[in-house]
Amino acid sequence: MATTIEGLAPTVAPTPAPVRPRRRSERFTIGSTIVVVIYALCCLVPFWVIIASSLTDESEVSRTGYSFFPSDFSLEAYAQIFGGSSFVINAYVASVFITVIGTALALSATSGLAWVISRRESRFSRPLAFYTYIPLLLSGGLVPLYILVTQYLQLRNTWWAVILPLAVSPFLVFVQMQFFREIPQALIDSARIDGANELRIFFTIVLPISKPILAVIGLFYGVTYWNEWFTALLFISDKELQPLQQVLQMMIGNVSAAQAIQPAAEASAPIYQLRMALTVVTMGPILLAYPFAQRYFVKGLTLGATKG
Repeated sequence: MATTIEGLAPTVAPTPAPVRPRRRSERFTIGSTIVVVIYALCCLVPFWVIIASSLTDESEVSRTGYSFFPSDFSLEAYAQIFGGSSFVINAYVASVFITVIGTALALSATSGLAWVISRRESRFSRPLAFYTYIPLLLSGGLVPLYILVTQYLQLRNTWWAVILPLAVSPFLVFVQMQFFREIPQALIDSARIDGANELRIFFTIVLPISKPILAVIGLFYGVTYWNEWFTALLFISDKELQPLQQVLQMMIGNVSAAQAIQPAAEASAPIYQLRMALTVVTMGPILLAYPFAQRYFVKGLTLGATKG
């Protein structure tokens, strides 16, 4: 709208800037959604094929191969895994104990170590940071570990032989340390003014506000302990103490060996169906654990990965 004032040149009101079309952002959203859906299908389809094959009769699997739907429904593989023997049940108990106790112990050790390192004013901060950083670059090797666990610690044929070697991950220590450094210093100072000591600050203030990173670290440790089989293979020979992963590998190996030596054993041992059923049994508990930590997962990773 043009306006004139006596003695001044006419002025024109500025026109609003044109609104940019949002086609590019909409195209990006649609494209990213398609990519995510395709990636999800690539992850879900093999998992569904495994479940369907574990419920398909062995003769049908041998004749037609793996399929999306169980054409000849059968629970024979699951009956052979859980029926008539407590072997797999004992393995489940061992895996649950190793996972629960190991995750709790590793989470406690990692949190305490990361908190001390994050407090730069502590005289132990720098030595512990250097001590934790060394295993990221150097490793003692398998032979020293075996000698330490079996001869010095005397942990052979115990579940602690699997728990203790994996109790502290240097990478996860530094991730949690960075999270602790982002806690406002004013919050710590106010607690000190109120008379709280370091332990009380850590347990009543730091840990309650660190649920995201604790969930992420705990999930990493839980998956590691649940899937661990090589350490158990090294240190556990007692069949009553062997965890699930080690037992399943031995069962698959024995069935495969029987099939190679005696081809007639195919009728009595569902080779392919048993393999699929063992896979489902193994990864079931971990899949159930993810939804409980999913809401903390992204938040914990992003907060622990930024630089202060």
